[in-house]
Amino acid sequence: MDNALYVGLSRQMVLRREMDIVANNIANIDTNGFKVESLIQKTDPAEPAMTLGGPRPVKFVATDGVARDFGQGTLTQTGGPLDLAIEGKGFFQVQTPDGPRFTRDGRFTTDTTGKLVTQGGQAVLDESGGEIVIDGEKGPVSIGPDGSMSQGNERVGKVGVFEFANPGVLSKMGDNLYKNVSNLAAAPAAQTRVRQGFLEGSNVKPVLEITRMVEVSRAYEQTAKMMDSEADLSRRAVERLGRVQ
Repeated sequence: MDNALYVGLSRQMVLRREMDIVANNIANIDTNGFKVESLIQKTDPAEPAMTLGGPRPVKFVATDGVARDFGQGTLTQTGGPLDLAIEGKGFFQVQTPDGPRFTRDGRFTTDTTGKLVTQGGQAVLDESGGEIVIDGEKGPVSIGPDGSMSQGNERVGKVGVFEFANPGVLSKMGDNLYKNVSNLAAAPAAQTRVRQGFLEGSNVKPVLEITRMVEVSRAYEQTAKMMDSEADLSRRAVERLGRVQ
């Protein structure tokens, strides 16, 4: 196998990873708060497999991480009193067995003790990192644009909304949750509004993702054809060399 086949193989591996990401974006079109992702690529210079008088070093294709677009998704009115959407930057903070996590998915409810929780049962935290408890006997909950929660004339808490100067410190952990993998602390989101009775949809654009899927598929096919041509060329060269000898 010569250098062209090695380069083609590295390209196919990257395209396969890119196809997985595109497929995941499409699968999460209807996931509340989901943020679209794209693959970052780079060239990886390396010594050629054999000396053929070609360029040195040979530049292979490699992945260089995943980029995530934290842009605003469409807000849809649901009327649910505990459905919350963030308009602007920021994340809700929730408590999990593995520590605090962040999310844009505001499908909240209460457990048997009145604690405000996510659909997965994680406690939604307030501005100081404490749990929020709602007394169902005190009437309906009203939530203001700043996250303040009240029942009648009584303030019962404030949903915490936090932001990061660099959202790149957030790593996806599954279940629509993110983990802060840096030493930087989250700051209260000052320019953000909380919308009660709304949910934020994903920011995936279906037409663009389907177009990307077609492009990746065609690129994979073209690379495969190039590798087949190179392999056939090498085979015929060996056959001719055998006849000459």
